[in-house]
Amino acid sequence: MRRRAKEDVLVIGGDHRLDLLPPEVRAERRGRQQRRRLTLGVVGVAAVVALLVASASALSYTAQVNLASEQDRTATLLTEQGQYFAVRALQNQVTLTEAAQRVGASTEIDWKTYLDAVQNTLPRSVAIATVQVDSATPLVAYTQATAPLQGSRVATVSFTATSNVLPDIPAWLTALGTLDGFADALPGSVTLDQTTGTYTVTITMHINDTAFAHRFDPIEKK
Repeated sequence: MRRRAKEDVLVIGGDHRLDLLPPEVRAERRGRQQRRRLTLGVVGVAAVVALLVASASALSYTAQVNLASEQDRTATLLTEQGQYFAVRALQNQVTLTEAAQRVGASTEIDWKTYLDAVQNTLPRSVAIATVQVDSATPLVAYTQATAPLQGSRVATVSFTATSNVLPDIPAWLTALGTLDGFADALPGSVTLDQTTGTYTVTITMHINDTAFAHRFDPIEKK
């Protein structure tokens, strides 16, 4: 009863509206509004897609430009390297030659200097008459002693020495032991020439690898 009373209230001075349009017209208006909204949505989506495509195209173009630049740079570097091909070939040849020198001279002994040192260990009355040398090579290992208590060797020097006095062979061997590369020494025969009164002594000396000259070894930088 109270609800009906509220609905029956008469409002004085209110805004009276009367819609006389057919329902079809109102439906057409609503349809146009929806179509406008859809059109705006499609235009917005198209704009976003166009922006993304433009951004992707710009990135692709930049990447292509950078790639072309790097390719040009690589081609330039290759061209410049080709100019130094002869220099590189010469450097390789020098390196190969130096390596061959080191290998070829790896068993080298400066015999002139070494035999002078041998002579200097002997008394002044003693002179070396003949020398025979047998040394290692870079390609063949030197034959080692089979007897026990004998050190390794890389060369053998057999020499004969002459003296006007009876030689003190133990003193000679002791003096030879002061040489670099000395491994051991074995005395041989001692003969006397009755005509000249000269003694001839044969000695066989073995030399180890500390006598190598190392002429082509690389110089260590300090």
